[in-house]
Amino acid sequence: PGEIEAYYTHIRRGRPPTPEQLADLVKRYDAIGGISPLAKRTEAQRAALEQALADRMLGRWMVVLGQKHAAPFIEDAVAELADAGVSEAVGLVLAPHYSEFSVGEYQRRAAEAGERRGLSVRGIAHWHLEPAFLNFLANATREARVGLPANHKVLFSAHSLPERVLVDDPYAAELRESAAAVAERVGLSAPSGWDLCWQSAGRTPEPWRGPDVLEVIRDLGATGECEAVLVCAQGFTADHLEILYDLDVEANAVASEVGLVFARTRSLNDDPAVMTALAERVISRGPESGGR
Repeated sequence: PGEIEAYYTHIRRGRPPTPEQLADLVKRYDAIGGISPLAKRTEAQRAALEQALADRMLGRWMVVLGQKHAAPFIEDAVAELADAGVSEAVGLVLAPHYSEFSVGEYQRRAAEAGERRGLSVRGIAHWHLEPAFLNFLANATREARVGLPANHKVLFSAHSLPERVLVDDPYAAELRESAAAVAERVGLSAPSGWDLCWQSAGRTPEPWRGPDVLEVIRDLGATGECEAVLVCAQGFTADHLEILYDLDVEANAVASEVGLVFARTRSLNDDPAVMTALAERVISRGPESGGR
């Protein structure tokens, strides 16, 4: 909890939050137990990927964690590899859908840090149509639908981004592609059975992509179109604040207000099948030489 202000300041690119903004964020963390499980979840993903790579190519790969807004930073991860004598690396971002604003920034920072240390970094741009990923979402959606009223709607959500960065950016199209692929696997028809929405928009005056999941839930309640709503947070790969608060607390409360049953799919976290598939992608993107 004591690190929240520094983290928030980094997200805001060095601009400290106002006391009101900080208090609101602390309140959100308090609502999920005071701390996010994201660090533990991400470490579990790192370890699972490392094990999957070791199962295929023992002693060939090391997997390190680099983060965007908190230590260890992306540059720290590159330095760790360089210090270990690694000359070629693969950058895998734990976000399936590519945006220049998100995945692109991770890859740029890794490549620039690698160039300074004589380390070549090859990035994996996206994996939103990875069959193991789509199968996970489809299975999670089927499981979550059990027990819901027959008249329900599935909302595929992802983190909203500012409209200005989505001009000529593939993010929105990739999200629709993966949602459609999952819906086909589950047997959902659009627009009655499923739709795409957005969540967790930043608190800035500029327009962010919508419609927001809370707005969609309110509209569904007002129109009486369905009795329940199921959110599949396809844009997120681990349980954290945007899942445990924005959906489990906030969206759940809105659904209750408008008389809808609320449910969401389980998060990917360190699912073995997906981690194995990502290991295969890392290997295929890796160096052709026999070096580490």
